[in-house]
Amino acid sequence: MTPTQNYYGNLAKTTIKNLEKRHFDCYYCQTSKEATELASKMVPAGSTVSFGGSMTLAESGMGSALRKREDITLLDRGKAGSPEEVKEIYHKSLHADYYFMSSNAITADGELVNIDGTGNRAAALIYGPEHVIILAGMNKVAPTLEEAISRVRNVASPINALRLGRNTPCAATGLCSDCLSPDCICSHTVITRKSAPEKRIKVILVGESLGY
Repeated sequence: MTPTQNYYGNLAKTTIKNLEKRHFDCYYCQTSKEATELASKMVPAGSTVSFGGSMTLAESGMGSALRKREDITLLDRGKAGSPEEVKEIYHKSLHADYYFMSSNAITADGELVNIDGTGNRAAALIYGPEHVIILAGMNKVAPTLEEAISRVRNVASPINALRLGRNTPCAATGLCSDCLSPDCICSHTVITRKSAPEKRIKVILVGESLGY
């Protein structure tokens, strides 16, 4: 194993120990392939499944794996034909059996940090779907809550603003200016310090750099 792989593995042990103290259901996979296979096994046939916008799900192959399954009902906003249909899928997703997403950051102490624009992803994380499955690369793990929030505001959000073609200060400078721009994608900051009910939120850490 490479030094990076060893580092990710050691950090994952610490992070998982603390996540489990907070009642999350946790797993560690060295590769995206292992992670997508594990997550797929968690979803039984006949389930209704949805997912939030996530480069991690795209890069890991999780999104493609879900779309290939013919034994589940997939609520996929990517197939919506209008803004009204997207909104309808957002609402239906809150009643899904399984909801897939990543987390913008995770603290080594076991807290999830997410900043959302519309709020549909944060809403599903907090309440609604019976199960939430999070795939996150080890690049998302930050030592402290303050560093996790900084990571989201100064790394993930500026890159996502560029990806989405948003005209925000962070897209131009690479740093958060706590803006109130019409194009701002940082409407909601959610810190999840505990899974309630216990093990409702399942976290699969992946020993790779995934997403932003």
